[in-house]
Amino acid sequence: MNVEDFREFCLYKAHVTESLPFREETLVFKLNGKIFALLSLVNEPGCNLKCDPEYAISLREEYEGIIPGYHMNKKHWNTIRFHSDVNDKFFYDLIDHSYSLILNKFSKKIQKELAHESTN
Repeated sequence: MNVEDFREFCLYKAHVTESLPFREETLVFKLNGKIFALLSLVNEPGCNLKCDPEYAISLREEYEGIIPGYHMNKKHWNTIRFHSDVNDKFFYDLIDHSYSLILNKFSKKIQKELAHESTN
């Protein structure tokens, strides 16, 4: 995984915006105003993704490239290092998982509105 592919995949998703609210070092991706991914643009390339707490623990045990979320709630966020034992396909699955967790937090009404806007 690399920065460009990660960014492109996130922005391809419906209703995603990007910003630099934490200085120019971290690109933040939001769905309808809620963060689902953070991308480090300095130091060691990697990202933070939201994750189901039980799944987060199992991923950390299985992959060296997945650790508790750096500067995040470690129960709900993982940091995933690029160029690690996490292959690109699985990386995309983890982005999808994070996006879905945020989407599912919205009311059914908001989810329906977001889905309707995606088709227009």
